[in-house]
Amino acid sequence: MSNRSNLMPTTLQRPTEVASVSFEDTSIAFSCQSDFKLRKTYWLFALMNKGWLVNIGTFFIKISLKLKLPIKNLIKSTIFEQFCGGESIRDCEKTIGKLHNGHIGTILDFSIEGEDSERSFEETTLEVIRTIERASESTDIPFSVFKITGIASSDLLEAVQKGDELTDADKAAYERVRDRVNRLCARAHERNVRLFIDAEESWLQGTIDTLAYQMMARYNRERPLVFNTYQMYRWEMYDNLVHATETAREQGYLLGAKLVRGAYLEKERIRSHEEEYQNPIQATKEDTDRDFNRAIDFSLSSRDTVSICLGTHNEYSCQYCFQRMKQLGIAPSDEHIWFAQLLGMSDNISYNLANAGYNVAKYVPYGPVDAVMPYLFRRAEENKSIAGQSSREFKLIAKELDRRKMVKS
Repeated sequence: MSNRSNLMPTTLQRPTEVASVSFEDTSIAFSCQSDFKLRKTYWLFALMNKGWLVNIGTFFIKISLKLKLPIKNLIKSTIFEQFCGGESIRDCEKTIGKLHNGHIGTILDFSIEGEDSERSFEETTLEVIRTIERASESTDIPFSVFKITGIASSDLLEAVQKGDELTDADKAAYERVRDRVNRLCARAHERNVRLFIDAEESWLQGTIDTLAYQMMARYNRERPLVFNTYQMYRWEMYDNLVHATETAREQGYLLGAKLVRGAYLEKERIRSHEEEYQNPIQATKEDTDRDFNRAIDFSLSSRDTVSICLGTHNEYSCQYCFQRMKQLGIAPSDEHIWFAQLLGMSDNISYNLANAGYNVAKYVPYGPVDAVMPYLFRRAEENKSIAGQSSREFKLIAKELDRRKMVKS
């Protein structure tokens, strides 16, 4: 047993020169974690590494919450603590400070889901504005973020995309949606805060794209503040990125692009099959990986117009990007290029990139425990279903425990 059980997290020192990056370096990846926290994380991922246990646990948590059984404290001290910053912005301050010590920025993500009323849409808008206000106070929070479905009805967004005839009530509701989006982007512009608009399902994304490009044309004249999200697991997305860049260049504004692989694969496949339209998803994962890296190449060569954030846990794509940056003579700290991962996952990517001088931020979800459970269920499912993801996290933590000469118990 190590005698460092009360070890305090350390503050990483930025290198004065471009450093090499190894995602295997656990001494850097977990430098901000105490022995106690590391051991706790080890056991959490050990449990999530068992698919059957994730299924049973998810089922009983859902039942317990529905029956209002007293399990919130258990949730808060385990999976909520691992993947969320707290229930409020104030609760997140400790996490913001800890990430800052590792030279990693915070992206406050108000993660309430499933609400669908004008009142909830307005409350979410006001909360996102609060994240923008907090981001404007320091460099610790380089981006804010929101989902359009947090401030608009999914049915309405779909109807607009399909070109359905809207009722007068629908038209008024959509004008309120446009007003909310504009209020968020206007505040971001006023406070000089970059703002991500997250991607969603393909049957909503067309409406989201239209709103995003309208906001870019209005607010991205001096610098890229509004960022749209490109899900590269869709086969037409690389061409969409190229076209969006050409349009931005022609119309005299800057393009913000968050590159991700995608989050709705099964829903997309099932719906396209049921409604008999062409599946928007790439034929193979290799096609997705190819287009993701093509998008990196295109964006790096288009820095006069495009700024990117790689929202990915894929080690190869991160390596590909920083190696291409070196080849092109692009400094790690170039403000046009960021990397982002989720809180509680892939610290080996985040901390090692940040330690080498690259721009890195973590998505830090927050909100009341009940309201963020859909997000937490997805994290548990993701770690179970992504090939090797939980095993990868688990093995890296075990490696660091061994390095610290700590018994795994």
